[in-house]
Amino acid sequence: MTFPSGCKQLITSFSANLMSDKKVLVSGCYDLLHAGHIAFFKTASQYGKLYVSLGQDENLLQLKGKKPYFTQEERVYMVGAVKYVTEAFVSSGMGMLDFEEDMKRIKPDYFVVNSDGFTEGKKRICEENNVELIVLERIPEEGLPARSSSQSKKDLKFPYRLCLAGGWMDQPWVSEIHSGPCVVAQIWPDYDFNDRSGMATSSRKIAVELWGGKIPEGDPVRNAQLLFGAENPPGSEYVSGSQDQLGILMPGVNRLNYDGKYWPCHIESAVDADTCDWLSRVLYLIPLAPRPEGYNPLIEKHLTVENVKELGDSGDLCWQGIVEKDVQKLGEGMKQTFLLWKKMLPFTVPDWVSEEMETNWFPNYPGAITSGSGGGYVIVASQTEIPGALKIKVKC
Repeated sequence: MTFPSGCKQLITSFSANLMSDKKVLVSGCYDLLHAGHIAFFKTASQYGKLYVSLGQDENLLQLKGKKPYFTQEERVYMVGAVKYVTEAFVSSGMGMLDFEEDMKRIKPDYFVVNSDGFTEGKKRICEENNVELIVLERIPEEGLPARSSSQSKKDLKFPYRLCLAGGWMDQPWVSEIHSGPCVVAQIWPDYDFNDRSGMATSSRKIAVELWGGKIPEGDPVRNAQLLFGAENPPGSEYVSGSQDQLGILMPGVNRLNYDGKYWPCHIESAVDADTCDWLSRVLYLIPLAPRPEGYNPLIEKHLTVENVKELGDSGDLCWQGIVEKDVQKLGEGMKQTFLLWKKMLPFTVPDWVSEEMETNWFPNYPGAITSGSGGGYVIVASQTEIPGALKIKVKC
């Protein structure tokens, strides 16, 4: 189709005027502002007037375990000074979806995220508020390198692991008293999870050093043995339990059975899509403070045959719940493991964590456990959505 002279310019101007009446909302931390942020703002602003919701300092502390480099006032000032931004403000909410109330207030036409920032929770909120969700690829400005505030994509390829029940059974000084299992799940790195939160982050960092961020080919059990050796060289004062290395390298969810040695005597695996998808649907993570530096959970021990047997039984119950897709058994196994930690190794469960569990999670859900000793995340089993919680994806 051809247009009379000047008509194409009029059409372009008319389209721009229509777009200028639209509102666009984006959210994020935007600490250490860089060229990637500016390129994102530029692209998002092409859909309409751009409103930027920046996370509260306190919320970022809870989610990431550390305060942002710049305060929320400084971040609002810097982002607001970008020419593509109509208005920048501190988000009114908390949690991963802290912009929810701001969306209701602003009533945007579009909510824009980068592809690595997409979550099902954001999709749901957009649908509930009749807002169109736009997902952008992370493309830098021409001639500039790609920048990301999170870990590099190479690093992000490595999974994390969750211990759902039976934690500490992978230590010989526990399982030599009575045999029993740990139940661990390999999860996608959809978030930059906190360090020192009981999700095998130290093992993961060594794995990245060994394999350059790419999951190695070959037998995952053999690869886990190599990682175990790299993490625990001769003379190590504390030997990291093998559930960490197996948990991040073995897909799906696994029942690791221990009988007094560092390596499990038997492994059962569930890697089918139905089991992984079901487990992904019923598990939620709620951030706690990371365990403090210098924290020693092993100051006091009450390791009796009865206690250790019950710990193993809790792992068996959790595994049964997973195999049967029974959220009540899954949750009860998680809960019993947590209570046995408190009983066997009291310093693994600080009083404030125990109070949090007894007050907020045990009375209202099938069960819960913390991701690590002394803090990290609360892992909750629930058939109903928990507002503001992180969703995980079990990797099959």
